[in-house]
Amino acid sequence: MPFSLAASSPVAQGGPIPSSVAELLRSYGMLVGRVVAFVLALLLVWTLGRLVVVPLVGRLVRERGFDATVQSLSTDVTHALVFVLALALAFTVAGFGSVIAAFGTVAGALSLALGFAAQDLLSNFVAGVFILKDEPFEVGDWVEWNERAGRVEDIDLRVSRIRTFDNERVTVPNSELAGNAVTNPVAYDTLRQRVAFGVGYDEDVSRVRAVVLEEAAKNPEILTDPEPTVLVTELGDSAVELEARFWIADPSRANFVATRSDFVQSVTERLGGEAISVV
Repeated sequence: MPFSLAASSPVAQGGPIPSSVAELLRSYGMLVGRVVAFVLALLLVWTLGRLVVVPLVGRLVRERGFDATVQSLSTDVTHALVFVLALALAFTVAGFGSVIAAFGTVAGALSLALGFAAQDLLSNFVAGVFILKDEPFEVGDWVEWNERAGRVEDIDLRVSRIRTFDNERVTVPNSELAGNAVTNPVAYDTLRQRVAFGVGYDEDVSRVRAVVLEEAAKNPEILTDPEPTVLVTELGDSAVELEARFWIADPSRANFVATRSDFVQSVTERLGGEAISVV
């Protein structure tokens, strides 16, 4: 039978106020016993949860290689869940079943309302967890997504902050980064670059290839292994289309732009000096 304060309290029923400790215990003994049971159950379950469940969850998250941010979040969430569980068990042990039923009804309604209101927030949160776990990019990396590019400044559980190369800060929802293709040009130790150009049909393509490779060999930032190559890619209407390919080490945005600029300038000047027309 559900506990009712009205059924257990003479005062609530309009009875006399107890005038001694003995009368108080006779009148409120059941209520006091249930309150004591509630407090003891709450403390017992909460203590066991903090000493056993929380450290166990933390260890499992660490062993799976999750980021420190996710580890901290999982610990906080586990603490909250343990407290809610301890509260529910304490109410049950003390016999306050009606409180649990009311709490469950309210909690269910709130969860449904919050679920509809926070769909995007939850989506970004889950995406942030996977970004921190899978590490498709890290703070400091240069990334490209949806025709935009920049350097990652911060990765949060909801958004990532990226500084563009025009010195603008872009706050990107994690769901956008997790749900679209993201290019990380600096993920590896080397990066290949391509430079396309065309020469007239009356030019010696073999000579053009040799000139371009000589200029690549002069650039200290261009690797010799893998070695640079120059390929004929297309026969256009008015030009033979070629593409120079070369590799650079320790790629970064600044290194990539500077090396590419130096190479294009040296090739242009050399081809002009050789009287080779570039189309």
